Amino acid sequence: MKKNTSHLLKRAAHFKAILTGEGFLVGIVAGIVVLLYRVVLEYAGKGMEWVLGYARTYPVIAGLWFFVLFAMACIVGKLVKYEPMISGSGIPQVEGEMMGKLDQVWWKVLPAKFLGGFLSLFSGLSLGREGPSIQIGAMAGKAVSKALDREKTEEKYLLTCGASAGLAAAFHAPLAGVMFSLEEIHKNFSVSVLISVMTASITADYISSQFMGFDSVFQFDIGLEVEPQYYWHIVILGILLGLLGAFYNKMTLWIQGLYKKNKSLNETTRLLIPFLLAGVLGLVMPEILGSGHHLIDQAASGSMVLPALLFLLAAKFLFSLICFGSGAPGGIFFPLLVLGALIGGAYSTFAAEFLGLDASYISNFVLLAMAGYFTAIVRAPITGIILIFEMTGQVSQMLSMSLVAIVAYLTATAVKSEPIYESLLGNLLKSKGIQVCEERGEKVLQEFVIAYGSPMENQTVSQEDWPVSCLLVAVRRNATELIPKGKTQLMAGDVLVVLSNEQDVPEVYDYMEKRCKES
Repeated sequence: MKKNTSHLLKRAAHFKAILTGEGFLVGIVAGIVVLLYRVVLEYAGKGMEWVLGYARTYPVIAGLWFFVLFAMACIVGKLVKYEPMISGSGIPQVEGEMMGKLDQVWWKVLPAKFLGGFLSLFSGLSLGREGPSIQIGAMAGKAVSKALDREKTEEKYLLTCGASAGLAAAFHAPLAGVMFSLEEIHKNFSVSVLISVMTASITADYISSQFMGFDSVFQFDIGLEVEPQYYWHIVILGILLGLLGAFYNKMTLWIQGLYKKNKSLNETTRLLIPFLLAGVLGLVMPEILGSGHHLIDQAASGSMVLPALLFLLAAKFLFSLICFGSGAPGGIFFPLLVLGALIGGAYSTFAAEFLGLDASYISNFVLLAMAGYFTAIVRAPITGIILIFEMTGQVSQMLSMSLVAIVAYLTATAVKSEPIYESLLGNLLKSKGIQVCEERGEKVLQEFVIAYGSPMENQTVSQEDWPVSCLLVAVRRNATELIPKGKTQLMAGDVLVVLSNEQDVPEVYDYMEKRCKES
């Protein structure tokens, strides 16, 4: 049922209370679905190890395993052809939907992503569970929205709630779920969305933790905070992470383009490359298969020599690129944390041998490098810091973690590296087969925050050249909501609420983002 403008604005007046209840509902649904996905992936990893144990002993089993890998690649290829939106991590797809440029069919994405992600991880591909968990959570939020017959504005809030719940349930990281969904998905921190997202995230995390336990994902011990006399090492590490993060982004896009440029490869034959390669590596180098959780523990232990760390880093890097570039359903989130840990382990081992760093700080630098590498690639520093301290349970490293994240962020920005998910979304929108939102008639409210130093700061409403396709309906300043008039002066920190037709959302979004961001 279509909602008119009057109905939309009336519900907007009660968003906080309404969305808190809906966020709780989304948290339950997304939490249960992502919990099932997480459990299935646990069995997938154990099943792969069990099969490879026999395959390395019995050649017949190895031959049968390659046949199974071929069959699984074909199945995943059919799934990707059936629903192209399940390709890759899923985070760019959610961001595209939030911008009004994509429209995912939740009842197709959910089962296809679930099965495709399971088969990819069971095969040993170097992919993570977090991207799919975020997409699955967001689609659970969309399913709730459709069941409740919510209009597009509320649906976007519920998508954000679902994305937050997905990350929280996947990693036992409720705060990181909140921050990532606001920093990367929704891209603003309005009170309405904050409360509902927190509700969804905490609910999903509680459901997941009841079955998976309340322990943090990583259990390695970190000693004392790095002493100030060694902070110059953190700065060097941050610069290194920024440069390597930019290189990772560039290589990821290059490999993805390489697959697509080869006209002889379709959805299935493209996937055969990483699936069969996983079979070979399972026999000769099983350490780099899967998400790579054990590699982080090994790097943090300080027992690995520098050549081994560098070799594993190069091998994991290349295999991860080949897997993700093929379009297999799976994320880059966890693999990039593994790569960051190996970089931190390699640098700290080198520094301990040649630059006078105390070897007891190797585990510290592994943790710091994970946060810094994530920040350089994703360009979400707050999420990176919170995610790592939730996944490790280490709060004592906050100062040094903030320093390495800032340095890595500035370095990646200085070399003009685009955030990876924005780049992937750009490629997705240019590719064939994407489903552009074609519905007509509904009105959509969007919120934008005026940043300090942005072109819109200190402008009056009448001075701004607003798109003809949007209407400024409210200006929220602190706890006060102003009715915009021609002489109303816009200030940094103001939240602008604009109304537009659904088909005009992409145009309005692009304009407002450009005018509200720091120039």
